[in-house]
Amino acid sequence: MTVIVGLVHKKRVYLGGDSAGVAGYQLTVRRDPKVFTNGPYAMGFTTSFRMGQLLQHAFKVPRPKGDLDRFMVTTFVNALRTCLKDGGWARKESEQEQAGTFLVGVRGRLFAIDSDYQVAESADGYAAVGCGDELALGALHATATLAMKPRARLETALAAAAHHSAGVSAPYLYVATPRPS
Repeated sequence: MTVIVGLVHKKRVYLGGDSAGVAGYQLTVRRDPKVFTNGPYAMGFTTSFRMGQLLQHAFKVPRPKGDLDRFMVTTFVNALRTCLKDGGWARKESEQEQAGTFLVGVRGRLFAIDSDYQVAESADGYAAVGCGDELALGALHATATLAMKPRARLETALAAAAHHSAGVSAPYLYVATPRPS
């Protein structure tokens, strides 16, 4: 249970995430972040804190090169699969591998990695994952034409999700990809 929100603004990707750790009716506000940077990537996860720990501390991210679409669906995903398998987190059911869901920003583009390792990129320039994703997406849509700074838009989306979802809780943390050179 969580919400991770992201948006693209002036060739940078900005992510925000909540701090809820939820199991049934139990809520723990976690200190470990759901959003972080790893090399040139900004990442934010849902599904499992173990998966997020592997993404942050064990994933040796490949440097993006060439066609970014092709790179993400091949080189990036293959390295991700290896990391999650080596970390004991990846699952296999009916001969199909499954992982978790997270957002990743790189080179001014925002991708969602789904549990089947599908790489998705929204034409809207923003995305959200987790139990509060629909609430956050509504807020991101409503603020798209307003003159708000990226962090203010993310704060608005996170606050909307927290207000209406029992699985989302402050404090909120934020990261961004490096400034383009």
